[in-house]
Amino acid sequence: MSLRQMFAKLFNRSRQTDVANSDTVPPAPPEEEPVSESPPDAFRDYDAFCALVAPRVEAYCRNFQERLPKMSHRPLISVVLPVFNPDVKWLQAAIDSVRSQIYPDWQLCIADDASPNPEVRETLEHYREADKRIQVVYRKTNGHISEASNSALELATGEFVALLDHDDRLAPHALARVVDTIVQHPDVVLIYTDEDKIDEDDQRSQPHFKSDWNPDLLLGQNFISHLGVYRLSHVEALGGFRKGYEGAQDWDLALRITTGVPPSRIQHIPEALYHWRSISGSTATDIDEKSYAHEAARRVLADYFDSNGINATLEPVDRYYWRPKYRHSSPRAAIVIPTRDRVDLLKACVDSVTGKTGYPNYQIVVANNESVEASTLQYFSEIQSKGIVVVDTPGEFNFSRIANEAIRSREEEIIILLNNDTTIINGDWIEELVMHASREEIGPVGAKLLFPHDHVQHAGIVLGIGGIGSEAFKYIHKTDDGYIHRAFLIGNYSAVTGACMAFRKSVWLEAGEFDEVNTPNAYSDVDFCLRCHENGYRTLFTPFAQLYHAESASRGPENSTAFQRAMDYMNERWATVIERDPYYNPNLTLEREDFTFAREPRGYSTR
Repeated sequence: MSLRQMFAKLFNRSRQTDVANSDTVPPAPPEEEPVSESPPDAFRDYDAFCALVAPRVEAYCRNFQERLPKMSHRPLISVVLPVFNPDVKWLQAAIDSVRSQIYPDWQLCIADDASPNPEVRETLEHYREADKRIQVVYRKTNGHISEASNSALELATGEFVALLDHDDRLAPHALARVVDTIVQHPDVVLIYTDEDKIDEDDQRSQPHFKSDWNPDLLLGQNFISHLGVYRLSHVEALGGFRKGYEGAQDWDLALRITTGVPPSRIQHIPEALYHWRSISGSTATDIDEKSYAHEAARRVLADYFDSNGINATLEPVDRYYWRPKYRHSSPRAAIVIPTRDRVDLLKACVDSVTGKTGYPNYQIVVANNESVEASTLQYFSEIQSKGIVVVDTPGEFNFSRIANEAIRSREEEIIILLNNDTTIINGDWIEELVMHASREEIGPVGAKLLFPHDHVQHAGIVLGIGGIGSEAFKYIHKTDDGYIHRAFLIGNYSAVTGACMAFRKSVWLEAGEFDEVNTPNAYSDVDFCLRCHENGYRTLFTPFAQLYHAESASRGPENSTAFQRAMDYMNERWATVIERDPYYNPNLTLEREDFTFAREPRGYSTR
């Protein structure tokens, strides 16, 4: 058995919340790669993955072509293609990819932005004459991408518009999938798909398998991107693309289109239907090729906040992204720390909070469950004399009950539930948690937790991994930004861990508190997050509140009858979301937390 397999056997199992009762130290991260039992290694090799899904795509295409004559609603899709002086062979490939669509009811709207190369006009004229569905307008002066896109939009007569760049390609069934989505969701406003890169030799790579609608992630990165399909009436109502946002004009459109739109009217197709050409001079190759896009993104986000009355500022994250900083009233927070003895852990936790925290308005509340050791009781006396509250929660161990009793005793607006085996890394951790928990649309907020050896223990929870769910990006190093940078970005997940979770007390009351009957010691955090979602609140992960978490020290036995009952409850109560976590792409694995490809992709319908 390899080190990786041993590590997985020990730790890649269904998770639970518990009070420290073990002195186990987590092992170092694995050094070996897992061994695939089914060649080819499709969860690492994108070529193998594409070969795996190819028969399903072929079956879908056959099925669609059989259904097409019987379809009662066949919306016209206007493909908007701004053009400026591309290599003619890539322009031809882009246009040919539209002409090759198995859905025939499309219109290709091309605006040439005064390309100096005469071959561009010759090429466009050739295609315009060859296919009556292709329309071309020639701009007299170069106005850049936004104005060129608007010129193309003026040609559009379809119900929806799809955005295509002049050197990229659509998969042959891209518009077919879009139309099926429109038929299934007649009131849809925005449809977006997964995407990948394609090089000069048409070799596919680097797929971006995306989350379903994830509004907080959209404020960190434009994951909508390609292929984006918009209801034309909404685009026209907004005045199309805005000049001055070039480099982030699609992001600007996506943010404006989705403002105030119910999530049900934003649909994601989990399939790489857009191939982004990765060539020299393209942002697909290196974002530094178009560094102005970063500044354009700042303007887009700042305008979004201003337009929606959101009191926030922006700070850069690396050289790629921006971090929202929301202003708030600095509400008082209660840090609730459940514990049973293990005074060594508790003292380290409390000392790190009091020694590193910069937020001034908080109260530590220790929820004591049947501690008996003299050293623990002596410590309680010491910290109470310093203003720390100790709440006795006697009785049989029940994490949900212990947390509930302590929270009920508090009047603070914000509750921060904190494991006793955690220690603080950055002094503004409470500020980060509170500013998100104070937002009216946000429910539970989770922090980024690291093992003592600086590898990730928690960066959000993905449902379905290893059973009920597991922590995103577990075991990657803290300097690793994870899949498509998500380990470094604020975003929405179905759940976050109760080891460090902030929420408004009013949200906790509305959701019905932690479930003391069905999830007394396991999955109480996940269940709580999902019930908050049912009440209209989003769960949020932020990597900007960081703590160390000796997880093994707070992990109890998972083979008890109560644990099995909790698993049965979760599988019955939350079966749908466990089967298909909306914040995790069905083309990604449920075997590990590393966001590699699934051996059996779950996102390819053949109908």
